[in-house]
Amino acid sequence: MTELPAAERAYLSLKDGILTGTVRGGDLLSEVEVGAPLGISRTPVHEAFLRLQAEGLLRLVPRRGAVVVPVEPGEATDVLEVRRALETAAVRRLAATGNGDLRATLVRLLATQQELADAGDVQGFVVADEQFHSAIVAASGNALSLRFYSTLTDRQRRMALSSIGARTEHLTTLVAEHRRLAEFIERGDPDGFDTSLTAHLTATHAAFLGGAR
Repeated sequence: MTELPAAERAYLSLKDGILTGTVRGGDLLSEVEVGAPLGISRTPVHEAFLRLQAEGLLRLVPRRGAVVVPVEPGEATDVLEVRRALETAAVRRLAATGNGDLRATLVRLLATQQELADAGDVQGFVVADEQFHSAIVAASGNALSLRFYSTLTDRQRRMALSSIGARTEHLTTLVAEHRRLAEFIERGDPDGFDTSLTAHLTATHAAFLGGAR
């Protein structure tokens, strides 16, 4: 197997650390400290820094390195607002056109989520959570909405992992809330879905929005 270029390895390693919370918002990183564990020089790490800055995850500080950009309350509000709009719009379209194979997809994903919740696998659960919500948007058949929704993936994952943290017992609550959302889709009730989704997102990410669950 061909080894990835050094800059790509630095990028993937650092991005994973930021999204999972191993590297926290506000941390100051140097090219040397990031490159040393990977056995790579400062130049490819600098390339990774530039790439992550373009994605809004880092802010370069001349002659010092880079600071990890924290998730600000305003950004969290924006992300959740867009998610609510896209997912509810998808359910409105599904209510009018039918949900096709979505029910079977959601049943499968809910079963996977329950297994991950029982195992206390937060990172695996967050991935399954993304798949659940993305499946709803994808099922609507609006390709533009799905492409835009996909651009939120990194921010969603970072927020979800930070919000859930080590509270593995909270995963079962999230599965129950997802089941409730699926029920509204099955009944063709976009207004009920919207209300339930708003409560679900607000409660899950209360820490970012200035509250507590």
